[in-house]
Amino acid sequence: MFSSRWRRGAITAIAATTSLATLAVGSAIADGADAGADTPERPTITVADGRTQAAFSYRDAVREHLMVQLDVDSDRDGKLDRAGVDVIRPRETDQGLKVPAIIESSPYNDTVGRGFESEKKAWDERGRPTTFPMHYDNYFVPRGYAVVQVDTTGTAKSDGCLTVGGDSDVAASKAAVDWLNGRARAYRADGSEARAHWSTGKAGMVGKSFDGMLANAVAGTGVDGLETIVPISAVSSWYDITRSRGAKHWEGFSHYLSTALDTDPDAKCQAVRDDLRAGEDDATGNYNAYWHERNHVAQPAPEVGRVKASVLVVHTLNDQNVRPNQFTHWWEGLKQQGVPRKLWLGQYGHTDGFDFPGRRDVWVDTLHRWFDHWLYGIQNGIMNEPRVDLQTGPTTWTTQSDWPARTSAVSLHPGADGSLGLLPARTGSQSFTDVKASEADLITDPTTAKPGRLAYVSQPLTGQARISGTPSVDVRLALDKPTSNLTALLVDYGTDERVDVLRNEPQNNLHDGVQLIDEESCHGESTTADDACYKKAVNVTAKHPVHVIARGSLDAQNHASASDPQPLTPGQGYQIRWQTLPNDYVLRPGHRIGLVLAGTPAEYLYFETATGARATVDLPASKITIPVAGAALTSADFATPTRDAAPWRGPSTAPRPPRPTFLR
Repeated sequence: MFSSRWRRGAITAIAATTSLATLAVGSAIADGADAGADTPERPTITVADGRTQAAFSYRDAVREHLMVQLDVDSDRDGKLDRAGVDVIRPRETDQGLKVPAIIESSPYNDTVGRGFESEKKAWDERGRPTTFPMHYDNYFVPRGYAVVQVDTTGTAKSDGCLTVGGDSDVAASKAAVDWLNGRARAYRADGSEARAHWSTGKAGMVGKSFDGMLANAVAGTGVDGLETIVPISAVSSWYDITRSRGAKHWEGFSHYLSTALDTDPDAKCQAVRDDLRAGEDDATGNYNAYWHERNHVAQPAPEVGRVKASVLVVHTLNDQNVRPNQFTHWWEGLKQQGVPRKLWLGQYGHTDGFDFPGRRDVWVDTLHRWFDHWLYGIQNGIMNEPRVDLQTGPTTWTTQSDWPARTSAVSLHPGADGSLGLLPARTGSQSFTDVKASEADLITDPTTAKPGRLAYVSQPLTGQARISGTPSVDVRLALDKPTSNLTALLVDYGTDERVDVLRNEPQNNLHDGVQLIDEESCHGESTTADDACYKKAVNVTAKHPVHVIARGSLDAQNHASASDPQPLTPGQGYQIRWQTLPNDYVLRPGHRIGLVLAGTPAEYLYFETATGARATVDLPASKITIPVAGAALTSADFATPTRDAAPWRGPSTAPRPPRPTFLR
């Protein structure tokens, strides 16, 4: 639906098989004129093999610090805020070269830093930027791009207060796009106005985590000139970061984050932070207007319908900071809107595609061709490739046409004997009590009765089965109190070598299934103050007899609505449905599928207090439905139990997952 829009101003003279081409990029591109026309008096970019080439000096690039005018007053001091913006662009842009911009917006630039190596911005004694975090400037500026790094309101050199995804945070990033297109003003330190005379008007945004959220949110404004975004492990709904249908993962989240990322005196933004704390409504965990403002792209926010930029998503399926439902809800919305898109989906925790072990060169080249295509119009074939790159094991990747894969819905039913099978139980009910228990305690010894959980396990699989998508839980139960936390865990009982996302040892450079080593790779050009070299990452794996495939929780009184809780009548039966987190996971032959029903997992619902409610589950009316790639599972896919077989007991130990921390 966007094909004619993307063709306007595109450089149509380039084919994917181009061996060497030189392109004039001046007013011709901006005006949509024939880019094949030669204008030798102007500097040009060079294209070979469908990629822009390093033709400009990084060392001699123009570096400038500016303040872009905003239309918000986030610190309530009676003056409109200005956002700190640092620009690096080829020196030839002062000689007529016009270039697109890659925008990075972040609240991390002068506090925790960015990337696994925690890089921070730096400026010289005259206020000019000398260090740009990450490798984007080192790599792309020599290839004919400007890199524009924006400080989120209330951080680094920007005015205002950080509102953790609020409208004022988004305003600073959107203003950078507007400035590149002549719709906003920017000023130098001496008060003179700085115009982006060098800009083609085309911009892309890239960033991880909070930074990726800003890319999502700005795309959700529909701003003209933002042609593409690359959100990496990005937030789309802050409510779903801190809550699961009323059940709390965090309390005081926005207050904590806004304080940690702002180096100004606390008094400056105290009133704003007090409002953030009140808006979160930790007392109930409900969805409200505060959270709706921070629901940028995921449904039911209206922003997804305004996205015009193409989207290259990177996410991981074991991320417990920015959980994978942050991308799946949004991915589906983009799909419904027909937005051009591509996905890299890894098995790690909260990790940038740049640090996926063994994939760094592939990632840099993918990003290069993506920006070349969407910001320069180079026809390099990237949109003709499979839409999805999917990690299937610690060292294996595949491609497919979309995500999730084509699946069959398979319902598994709990039985009174602890079984999990394809047929519903004929009769029976069982109970558990909402207590706070470690996840390890909930999933071990599944054949042993424990008061804080119910556990059900299938017979061994006779072949391999792949889950692709989002499992859903449908349980009929009665409580003896008005509400309870409810949790479902989908479990793989079987020993395998998996990416070890459970160990985080910053002192050993180990994070989320990867470990940084002393060997470096370099991507781009360097200066003394800003090098293009970063430590490589290697896989960290572990062999365990049990693994949680998917987790899903809610507060029972929010089962029908996240914003309008309805306490349950004690003793009355209710059909309660909820989703777990999504996954793409292969169950090996001989492994068993487990379902654990419980109340309050200590690591997953860290800030919740268990209600002590007793939940009685009606077994015939309860099930978990899993999306299985390909044909549905049948009875032939499970081993038939034999009378003389020794009773299966399951593992007695399991690794305990760490409580996730957001600031990484």
